[in-house]
Amino acid sequence: MLDSTLENDRQRRLSPWSTIGRPAGSAREKILLTATELFCRNGFEAIGVDTITQKSGASKSTLYKHFASKEKLIEAVLEAEGAAWRRWFYGELSKIHGGPRARLLGVFDVLQAWFSDPNYYGCPYLNAISEAACDDERSRALADVHKSYLLTWLQSQALELGRDPSDLTRSMIVLIDGSIMAAHASRDATFAAVAQTLAAGHLAED
Repeated sequence: MLDSTLENDRQRRLSPWSTIGRPAGSAREKILLTATELFCRNGFEAIGVDTITQKSGASKSTLYKHFASKEKLIEAVLEAEGAAWRRWFYGELSKIHGGPRARLLGVFDVLQAWFSDPNYYGCPYLNAISEAACDDERSRALADVHKSYLLTWLQSQALELGRDPSDLTRSMIVLIDGSIMAAHASRDATFAAVAQTLAAGHLAED
């Protein structure tokens, strides 16, 4: 059984980091938004095409006209959610005052706001990878593109701080991804604060 109905979900406030709940301007958008909500809230493997067509009101032929396969639909969902999240995330980071250390630590304040959102469902890329077969590289490839934006940002902060970009970036990714997974599994947003404390120790001046 689905953990929530689309009707109840529509009553929730919209979240700035997601496309869920946005109005659809075309049949393609209706299918995509419906699939996004179902996949992200219930799992990519658990939801089939039949459920998506039923909830969206589209026929299978219409769905396959716009998306050649379920895999292509998943790719479209990840790309759309990734783009929405990045607009929000980097927009929030741009509001942080101070130098690179303040910006790096501020990442976890932004993450805590994300984790505290009642619509938080974890990272769609990490969720998709965790569900995919070990030899399925499609989700990883899409995640790599999404993560490249963060890697570039982290590297620029490290260079401005005068730190080794490789070392700092790897440490931050462990803390960021770890807090995302921990907050999702436990529904405890304060994992962001724990990660921030650990990051502060790593960023302490030698």
